[in-house]
Amino acid sequence: MESTNLERSICVGQVPTPTNEYRSQRKFKRSVEASGSPVLPPLPLPATPHPFPFTGSRILIFKQDPSVSEVGVRKIFLPAFISNGPQDARIHSTGLPVVSKNAFGDFIQSPGTDAFDVVQTFAVVRMTLTMAQRALASMGIANVIPWQWNSSANTLPISVFAHGLPDTMNAFYSRGDKALKFGDFIRPGSSPVERIFTCRSLDIVAHETGHAILDSLKPGWILGGNPPQTGGLHESFGDLTAIFLTLSQLDLSEAVIAQTKANLHDKTFLSDLAEQFGLALGRPNGLRNADNNLKLSQAGNEVHAISQVFTGGIYDVLADIFNFERRIALKDDAKVLYDCGQYIYGLVLRAIIAAPTNAATFADVVNHMLTICTSDGRPLAYKNSIKNNFTVREVVTAPLEANFKDGAKLKAHIVDEKGAVQNRSTCCGTMKHDEYADVESYLQQELKELKKAFGKEK
Repeated sequence: MESTNLERSICVGQVPTPTNEYRSQRKFKRSVEASGSPVLPPLPLPATPHPFPFTGSRILIFKQDPSVSEVGVRKIFLPAFISNGPQDARIHSTGLPVVSKNAFGDFIQSPGTDAFDVVQTFAVVRMTLTMAQRALASMGIANVIPWQWNSSANTLPISVFAHGLPDTMNAFYSRGDKALKFGDFIRPGSSPVERIFTCRSLDIVAHETGHAILDSLKPGWILGGNPPQTGGLHESFGDLTAIFLTLSQLDLSEAVIAQTKANLHDKTFLSDLAEQFGLALGRPNGLRNADNNLKLSQAGNEVHAISQVFTGGIYDVLADIFNFERRIALKDDAKVLYDCGQYIYGLVLRAIIAAPTNAATFADVVNHMLTICTSDGRPLAYKNSIKNNFTVREVVTAPLEANFKDGAKLKAHIVDEKGAVQNRSTCCGTMKHDEYADVESYLQQELKELKKAFGKEK
């Protein structure tokens, strides 16, 4: 009777769950018995320690821009711990209700909702920061890029406001607020009324995050007292961040190849930036088009116009190097494009780090790119592309027909006039923010004019 009761109790679920070790032993024993000959057990793999007991989260986002229908909404996977919010140690979502993970630890929300916007914005900021940190870590430069205000005594994260600027056709990064804020507005002339949310555009979120990252690397560059080209580098880095974040996603590299038939100078969402915003303003190619032919003599002192000269030069270098590296019999074009994007983004980052702390020019960054390319042992074709594209755009002076000579420093072609003032009238909200304006110099100039009026200063 006791035996029967014991058997009955076992049948109702009191059998302990077999351990992994037991399963492995049984599997090995069955394989030996089935083969009739001894089988060597598999060698144990070395344990890979992980600091946290988690696998990361899946997140649903617009992987490009809401108007890019061929990409649309897709899942991404962030292999790091993310708390409800969403938030992590570096980035906090703020201003809208907290979004909680589902039962699987994922953030899957319906597009068009506030919760989706919060998750979308956090995810793109995190992807952008991760891309920059990986680029530098792979070159042994740094594992962590701190925010501009961070120190050993201040590890405050950046606050991200997905709906931070109601009825505003802009977005910005604020060092003082330690924040990224994104606007929304009603599309002019829309019927029925259509509200555009800038946080839904990967291009816009990556661009503003690019400003925050560059402010960490070069805090002097964002200030209005710098010459126009320095401001152009800041705006260009934002646009380039969006381009290279797109290329850091293998499925989007593949989509670019399919859309353009591997011709990066064909029309593509890669070179068109913030398409939905641009269409709302009646523009055909988004807010800006990286595949352009602008030269410095055509840009003046307007920072956004200047930025497109540098962005266009880098885009042309990307297209040249991609064509040089193509091996259709050996490699998939999408993988080649991905690899080229990874290298050129890291090259630009390292050149920026090596450039002057203040008043940096396009020529400064171009010369550092050439030096780094040489030290990396890259082919001559890389260096010739950099030299020629920025010569054509009047950034540097060099003979187009001659090969670049290692160690050469190219002379700047067009330079900002002494005392030239940046025109930030059409910039994004970051560059227009009062905290970066050179207010003191403006006040001093006004006082100087007042003294002149009284004949006390000439």
